[in-house]
Amino acid sequence: MKLRVIITGSTGMVGEGVLLECLEDPNVEQILLLNRKPYGINHPKVVEVLHSDFSDISSIKDKLKGYNACFFCSGVSSIGLKEDEFFKLTHTLTLNVASTLASLNPNMSFSYISGAGTDSTEKGKTMWARVKGKTENDLLKLPFAKVYNFRPGYMHPTPGAKNTLSAYKYIGWAFPVLRTIFPKRVSTLKQLALAMIRASAEGYSKNTVEVEDILILADSKI
Repeated sequence: MKLRVIITGSTGMVGEGVLLECLEDPNVEQILLLNRKPYGINHPKVVEVLHSDFSDISSIKDKLKGYNACFFCSGVSSIGLKEDEFFKLTHTLTLNVASTLASLNPNMSFSYISGAGTDSTEKGKTMWARVKGKTENDLLKLPFAKVYNFRPGYMHPTPGAKNTLSAYKYIGWAFPVLRTIFPKRVSTLKQLALAMIRASAEGYSKNTVEVEDILILADSKI
């Protein structure tokens, strides 16, 4: 299936990595970037829509019709945030965008970037894991054709990307070591992007996509 994809968060490291892979993949024929600030790209596949407030996207609804996949890569760190603040920026905004897309594009698959260690019970001691778990659970209740909750661990950044976090300049050397010691917890950002594309284009048997599943999806067609 050819994909017409909406990508959020392309001005961040993960979203940019997913975008760069989508540009190269023949299964992706059209890309809409939904951003708060411009990524800045001139490419025949890409249209960019800027919208400052993801809590209300009603004014741009007409621009979001006709797509069959969404790669939701927006997100914030929980560091320094209280639970209600993190909940609003993680759960509330995600579900608002997702609910709108589900009503506009019922045949859409929705891929959400969550994280390794997310708490599906919503009852654990770790705040970010509880909030992410509720976000995953509530996304599964929406009337999408399919929802995939991706839970990456350490992701090695895409070479040449402009939004790579500065910390990776100092820890990137450890990637081969981490991959050897923790083969089921480590991937490249390219592998994550390939897994998202292939799950959307070809389907996958699981809604919760752990690192092991990401590696399976990235390395072989399902």
